Amino acid sequence: MMSPLRLQPLIKQRPWGGRQLTQLWHASDQRDQTGNSEGWAESWEVVDLGDDQSQIIGGEFAGRSLGDLVREHGVELLGEQSALKQFPLLFKFLDAAELLSVQVHPNDEQAMQLGVGQHGKSEAWVIIAAEPGSQLLVGLKPEIDQARFEQHLAAGTVVECLNTFPARVGDVISVPAGTVHAIGGGVALAEIQQPSDVTFRLFDWNRLDASGQTRTLHIAEAMQCIDFSREPEKPLSPRWLDPQLFAATTLQANGSTRHEELIRSEHFLWQRHQLARASFKLTECGRCRIVSLIAGAAELSSLNGRELLLPGNTLLIPAHCGTVEVTSTSEGLLLEALDDSV
Repeated sequence: MMSPLRLQPLIKQRPWGGRQLTQLWHASDQRDQTGNSEGWAESWEVVDLGDDQSQIIGGEFAGRSLGDLVREHGVELLGEQSALKQFPLLFKFLDAAELLSVQVHPNDEQAMQLGVGQHGKSEAWVIIAAEPGSQLLVGLKPEIDQARFEQHLAAGTVVECLNTFPARVGDVISVPAGTVHAIGGGVALAEIQQPSDVTFRLFDWNRLDASGQTRTLHIAEAMQCIDFSREPEKPLSPRWLDPQLFAATTLQANGSTRHEELIRSEHFLWQRHQLARASFKLTECGRCRIVSLIAGAAELSSLNGRELLLPGNTLLIPAHCGTVEVTSTSEGLLLEALDDSV
């Protein structure tokens, strides 16, 4: 049996990085120990993407990369997906103080045709924090076809094409490849996605960098990837799951559990577990899991010992780990992601 794996977050600094998550998780977060007053933009919690590699913290694999484990211990780590040459998901936190660029990602076929990798980038978000008035721009308005979009793009009015709605804590948003989108300033979120970092920028709000230059746009590539037939996106409605599926139990009379399926796509399954003074079990399912605590505190117990989870902590539960029990004596919120590709 392989023990649960704790990974070192890989921090990505960007000019638009915020401080909401640093402030929210200040008691337990280890990402902001460098004195950087600007916070961080992205924290890649689980990644196996070329030179970007999660490093194992502690245990028998301390210092090894996630890619090493995929290649050398694929059966124990990935179970029924042991033939994979790359970990199939990328999980991150994103904290935006400013509005991000208008962008789109390719699907698998487009990524290969454009020579940018074997994987496209479909993703999904769970909103963790949102300042008053913050917004998400996801998808195109129903009346926007390619000709109208190109006209607005040339005129610098592309924002008029975008489906816009408020960012609300707890909302779940699906962003399939081909969806034009932008994340508003004041939004922090968790993101599950395919293992790719390919982004084609369409518009960057005419911003200039420190040297007075605009960032590179990728209009030609982006136009090949936009799916103009997609309906505008809106927050998903999670599906409640029976607590008996998780052998959920309450530790006190006022204990409680709630389990939800947030999204099931061709690439991933994402679930959310809320528990207070309660426990539940994740039985071995033949696949590796990513679990990440968003709020509260929880203890994760397996045959190989116990791990304490604090807000912002992420663990990998290998396919061959046996049943894992999650217990919280306070209110806790845990995200669980699995690769769901065939």
